[in-house]
Amino acid sequence: MTEFDDLKFSLQKFSSLRKWEEFHTPKNLAMALASEAGELLAEFQWLTPEGSMAGALTSTQLGAIKLEMADVFLYLLSLADSLSVDLLEAAATKMSINETRFPEVKT
Repeated sequence: MTEFDDLKFSLQKFSSLRKWEEFHTPKNLAMALASEAGELLAEFQWLTPEGSMAGALTSTQLGAIKLEMADVFLYLLSLADSLSVDLLEAAATKMSINETRFPEVKT
């Protein structure tokens, strides 16, 4: 079992212990994912491009950003699990598509 699988199992158990399965439909998970992505975006809302770089963020800002990124990741993982989507396979497929859509820049 991989760390990814362990995390999926932990999420399933977490939801089960709270009796949330009925609410974790693909539609609801996608909506929650969008909400969490908005919360992540809010952490950057008033920063300049330079101020959003890793070295410019305070530890408090970076901590808040990490937590929002985790929320986005966990909802995406839950959504993928609910639809039986292998995220690593889907990402590899998408990268292959992107390589043909966006050719490398020759200098």
